[in-house]
Amino acid sequence: QVFLCVTSTLSMAVFRDHLVLEDLVEEMKKQSPALDFGPLQPDGQISVQGSFPALRELREFLLFKAKSLPEEGKREGKPHQRLRRKQQEHRGATETRDSVEDEHRETQVVILDTDIYHYMRSFLPKTFQASDVVISGVPDGDITTVCIESAGRKAGAAQGLRAKRMIENSSVELQRVLRKERICFKEHSRAERQRYKQLCERLKPQRPEVLVLPYDTHIDLVGTSAAVLGFSEEVKR
Repeated sequence: QVFLCVTSTLSMAVFRDHLVLEDLVEEMKKQSPALDFGPLQPDGQISVQGSFPALRELREFLLFKAKSLPEEGKREGKPHQRLRRKQQEHRGATETRDSVEDEHRETQVVILDTDIYHYMRSFLPKTFQASDVVISGVPDGDITTVCIESAGRKAGAAQGLRAKRMIENSSVELQRVLRKERICFKEHSRAERQRYKQLCERLKPQRPEVLVLPYDTHIDLVGTSAAVLGFSEEVKR
């Protein structure tokens, strides 16, 4: 089954001025006993490995922690905002109005498995489309952070929440049915790797329901169990 284990690198630097990072890591370990934690690095980064749902819960825990930081830490960027507003006073009224609206945008965050994200982008693109909402994804290894920005007005905020629920529901459903097969290139020459990639490209029209993700060291096939198995057998033949 796909997504049994994923690895993510988390940056704890945002907490450095408010919490003892070693104590926070111990709290994280108690919060998520099913996860494996690497050593805390001097720059505040830590590697975490485990199931995707457990990693997602840890991310939510850290987001809650970040929101509860003292207000002083959240005001660091405000001098730059004031300077930007002063510069904009000399620009047109339309630009000033746009700037004010940007400051009142609301952001929802969804954490997805990166393969699930790519599959949704390819086969369910409408999931990431909504009126009055801007949706963007930032892949980071096995995990992708999807940001849903909507205007602070009531209607825009409702659209943002609706888009978040749609993405989350689609992700849960896909996790139940998708599988992944990996074709590794460890012992293959460059020419052999290129032939594998060309072969997969030729097979894609015959198996349009399979997502082919080529990388330098391997090719990932993502789709339903039957579709991925059929594609893989065609490649081996």
